[in-house]
Amino acid sequence: MSASRWLLFNAGLLIYIASCQNRNGNQAFNSNVSSADATISTRTDSGPPFRKEGVLYFLSKVNNDTLRQIDIELATDDQERAQGLMYRKSMLDTQGMLFIFPHAEEQSFWMKDTYISLDIVYLNEKKEIVSVQKYTTPLSEESLPSFKKAQYVLEVNAGFCDKYHIAYGDKIAYKEIK
Repeated sequence: MSASRWLLFNAGLLIYIASCQNRNGNQAFNSNVSSADATISTRTDSGPPFRKEGVLYFLSKVNNDTLRQIDIELATDDQERAQGLMYRKSMLDTQGMLFIFPHAEEQSFWMKDTYISLDIVYLNEKKEIVSVQKYTTPLSEESLPSFKKAQYVLEVNAGFCDKYHIAYGDKIAYKEIK
């Protein structure tokens, strides 16, 4: 092998070795392991797991028919209500979180540390929809008020209300799963 070919070969080898290094300078793969045995593990962190604690039904204001049914997590105490869906990276369209407050008053939510765009549905003490904040901005600290007294607040994926024709005056019913 000529000297110039040897230099080109070694330069290519050095570039290849450098490309196998991660940011900390550690080798990305073990040269003692054959490529057939090497596996790449990808960790996806979708945040806290969903805990099914109940089932919720959307009821039409017109004829009380069920418009949609979803599984829900419940937020019934101050700590659960403060946590909400923060740090959650995804949620199925068939899931949501129902916040239950001791009594009806004007509510206001924000999206701090919430990665999912949501529809926030505010409901009065009769479980009737009084306002909706649609397509919220993830990670925003903007106040999203109810504008009316609400005792229940439901968070579902953004676009849910439009997709399933959930509107002001519709109601919810839910049952807890023990």
